[in-house]
This record gives sequence, C-alpha cells and structure tokens, in this order.
Amino acid sequence: MHRVRLITLLLGLLPVVTLGHAQTVMLDLPLQSQHAVVTQRIGITDITVNYHRPLTNGRPIWGKLVPYGEVWRAGANENTTIAFTDPVTIEGQPLDKGTYGLHMIPGENQWTVIFSKMSSAWGSFSYKQDEDALRVTVKPQAAEFHDALTYDFDDVKPDSSVITLRWDKVAVPFKVAVKVNDLVEASLQRQLRGLNQYYWEGWDDAANYFLTSKTNLDEALKDEDKSIQTEERFDNLLNKSLILAAMGRKEDASTFRDKAIQKASAQQLYFYGRQLQGEKKQEEAFALYRSNAKKFPDEWTSHVGMARVYSGQGDFNNAVKEIKTALTTAPDSNKSNLQNYVKRLQSKDDINR
Repeated sequence: MHRVRLITLLLGLLPVVTLGHAQTVMLDLPLQSQHAVVTQRIGITDITVNYHRPLTNGRPIWGKLVPYGEVWRAGANENTTIAFTDPVTIEGQPLDKGTYGLHMIPGENQWTVIFSKMSSAWGSFSYKQDEDALRVTVKPQAAEFHDALTYDFDDVKPDSSVITLRWDKVAVPFKVAVKVNDLVEASLQRQLRGLNQYYWEGWDDAANYFLTSKTNLDEALKDEDKSIQTEERFDNLLNKSLILAAMGRKEDASTFRDKAIQKASAQQLYFYGRQLQGEKKQEEAFALYRSNAKKFPDEWTSHVGMARVYSGQGDFNNAVKEIKTALTTAPDSNKSNLQNYVKRLQSKDDINR
C-alpha cells in the first residue's frame, strides 16, 4: 500500500508524492487576488489579457510593495499573460502571434513592458531576460484611484487599441496595432477556398468588405463577378454597381443598378429606398418608391413607400391612407411601427425625419 504525503508550496500548490511518481494538484479555493480575463477584438484579431487582481488594501504600492527598477509580474500569483491570435505591433514594434508572459519594470518616469516567450512561470520569480520576445518603454500617467489592479482596452479604433494597466493612482498604457486589411484579405482567400466558394453570399461579402474599407476595388470587382456567376441576385448586382461607381465607371454602374432593380422584390426595393434616404438622396428614393408601387401595387411595402412620398410632400391625408392600406397585409411584427406612423402622420409629423 502506497503512502501519500502532502507538501504545501506557493499559495496552494499541493504536490502529491507517491512511491512511484509525483502529481501536482491545484485546489479550487478562493484567491485573495481574484482571477480576471479581458479580451478585445481588433478587426479579426483577438487580444486577451489573463491576470490576477491584487488589492491595495491601504498599502503604499509604487516604490514600496512594487519596487522601482525590478521585474514585476504585472498582476498577482502566476504569470500575467497576453495572447494575440495574429501578429501585432506594440508601440510600433512587431510581435508575432502567440501567448506571452507579461512583465513590467516600474519606474517613477518610465516603465518597461516585457513580452516573454515563457508564459507558464509563477509570477516573475523565474523570469529570464534571454527569453524576451520584445521590450518597449512607455510613460506612466497619473490616474484616479483603483483599489483592484485592472487592465482596460482604451481608445479602441478599427486597427488599434491602447491597453492600460491601472492600479492605485497610476496608469500604464501601451498601444497595440494590427494590420487589419492584410489579415482580412489573407483570411478571405483561405475561407473562399472552402465550402464558401460555392455560394454567392461568400463572394458578395468579400467584395462588400473591399468596397466599404476602400482597400482593393479591383479585388472587389473580381469577387463580385464570381458571386454573380454563382447566382445572379439583386444584392450582388447592386453591389457591383456600387463598386463600378467607386471606380469612376458611372455608365457601367448605372447599367448594373438598373439590372438590380429589375430583379428586386418589393421589399428589396423598399429597403434600397431607405438606404438612399440614409445617404441623403431623397428624390432618388421617392422615384424608387413610385416605381415600386407601379410594379408591385399590392405589396404592403409599396404602400409604405408611397406614404413616405406623400409625407415628404406634406400630403399627410394620403400618407395616412397608404399606411392604413399597408396595415391590412403587413406581418404582425411590423404593425406596431405602422400604427405609430399613422399617429405621427395624423399629427402632421413627416415620417421621413
């Protein structure tokens, strides 16, 4: 019969030693410095900080509990880690994707932020400088008091964010940036070699990304053509017209816009009209609503479109009639909004505003 002895090590680590082998067991007990994880997505890249949150508990922190000029674990207990699912830049310096041990060297006027290839150590007790993947220097800032150490993602932009450590009355920010467009383009190429290549939606979504991000209109046009070849739809025909317009090919854009409109359903035409109104193209939208009413006179969305036309002209009586007609065939989920339109129009409130 084996004998078992328990030896308590650092903050709850309990190695179980038997005659033949040793096994480490971590008991699931409350920790004084509680565990936290915060994640931010930039583009398609996830950034995750995994840390423990010590409290000040009225203690002097900087230069005392956490000495200046010494490597610190940037949290409590085991390694604080930071993980990137794609390559990034830290304060302008490149760092490959992966999970890193996050350490810091505090100073009164300057801090060093360290990204270590070793991410599974216990705190900074076994830190080795030759395992650094990157070091950057940043300036600490005065901050409102934080009793619990906190990591926040501040100043979030489409291609960057500032990660800020806050504790006591000090904030330590460092900027993380991502080459979003390059990563998305490479990701799209991978995705469109799989099952997505056989459906019009995948190519259309890819084309729309390049169009809205204004990064690669030639690729947008190529992808939209593949979408149309897969299945010709109102959506991809209209998107092609928008791509051609962005390329300055106005006549071609007009041709594909007309083709899209001919293929559209009443609901698609109505929502395209709403899109035009959102772009401040009111007269174009009203012309579309009128043609929609002629093409689909019995569709409830056609009546809502005409209500918008009448409302825009100040003819609230006819606008009310159109909405009431729409109410007779509209889905139950839309009737509440339509009834609200009736009240607004009866109060001579333009529903286009």
